[in-house]
Amino acid sequence: MTLQEIVHLYNRVGFGISSSEATSLKSQSRTQIVSQLFEASRNFEPLSIDISELTTILKGLKMKDRKKARALFKESAKKIHEMNIAWLYKLGNTEQLLVEKMTLFWANHFVCRDENIVHFQQYQNILRTHALGNFKDFVVAISKEASMMKYLNTRQNKKQKPNENFARELMELFTLGRDQYSEKDIKEAARAFTGWNHSIMGDFRFRRRQHDYGEKTFLGKTGNFDGDAIIEIILQQKQCAQFICEKVYRYFVNDQLDDSRVSEMTELFYKDYDIGNLMRFVLTSDWFYDAKNIGTKIKSPVEFLIGVHRVVPMRFEKERELVYLQKLLGQHLLFPPNVAGWKGGRNWINPNTMMLRLRLPSVLLANGEIELDEKGEFEDDFQRFNNKRNRQRKLKVVPDWEAFLSREKNTSTKQLQQTLLTSALNRGTKEYLEKLADQDLKEFCIQLMSLPEYQLC
Repeated sequence: MTLQEIVHLYNRVGFGISSSEATSLKSQSRTQIVSQLFEASRNFEPLSIDISELTTILKGLKMKDRKKARALFKESAKKIHEMNIAWLYKLGNTEQLLVEKMTLFWANHFVCRDENIVHFQQYQNILRTHALGNFKDFVVAISKEASMMKYLNTRQNKKQKPNENFARELMELFTLGRDQYSEKDIKEAARAFTGWNHSIMGDFRFRRRQHDYGEKTFLGKTGNFDGDAIIEIILQQKQCAQFICEKVYRYFVNDQLDDSRVSEMTELFYKDYDIGNLMRFVLTSDWFYDAKNIGTKIKSPVEFLIGVHRVVPMRFEKERELVYLQKLLGQHLLFPPNVAGWKGGRNWINPNTMMLRLRLPSVLLANGEIELDEKGEFEDDFQRFNNKRNRQRKLKVVPDWEAFLSREKNTSTKQLQQTLLTSALNRGTKEYLEKLADQDLKEFCIQLMSLPEYQLC
């Protein structure tokens, strides 16, 4: 593979690659490299923080003990933020790149929020378990997760009073897309999911007395359907395979769909709904490496932050500052804006976030200052963060330049540029980089990551 192809592959299935590592892979074939990525993700490590004390309390919790429940709720909310930081560091240091990037993708597909850390940690690892597995098994598992049942009100879905929230989002956001079903289909599907509930520990429970056992007509089929049968019928629709393939294409290939390529993906995926097979097909296809697909996607805030970290490892002395950065950049992991998730693409960029992105490499790696505006959505957070009311603030970050220089000791500025910048450069940028070519690798690295072109992958 060429250096450009290797960098492109690792940008899309990970968060970039070092120049030295990319150079070492050039002698291998596309199939070999992709197979290595799959092999590295065969046995994933779950995302795990210590929740043993909360688990013990939850097991013994009685419904009437409101004081203990409030204390548990408060401590659980803190743990959600702890899991947020743990996930970021996992993304920044994992060798299981493919499964982690797929988990990030699925987290913005099967969107969910929960303030119960016991349930939500389990939910996050269900995403990992099925990230490269069978999509049908994935949908069934997600549907029976406590966090999802709370988020989309499945627990309130009973024979006497059906709740249509989950049935609607199952079709609109998770499997078929808009306008692929009728309002009657939603009502009938909701009846099929009546009685689905969970225990206090988050295990699936079927409440027989709350289930509607009557005959239902759904997507043209009639029978005594339960929730599993509804999911089976949905996946029989080729539209389901196409809907997922379109989302995969936009996320991993290009925001602009190529109908012929999506059609190829759909034909393959519809056969068995094997996510791993679909991804292997995409990543080994010639068209994935077309020039029109390289350096054309805007990095999400998480991709941007993790990408900088994987170039120059860094540690936040105050991990809470990572939360503020996520909010400023517009993507706070585990806290999606709504059930549809983050829109992505050009929505990641506005004048404020763009200026912040261009400044961040210097802030994170060269002790630069960040300007904080205390007005707006996160005013309370910024007041706590910047309690002296200073308009500028230095983040307490420790970059590991020794690790960078040791890894890239044989790397030239030209090679580093080829690894960090994949989009086409305009004339002004080329002239600017020519003037910087004589700088040491450390300073050159910061300048490269401060360019608008670094925002693309």
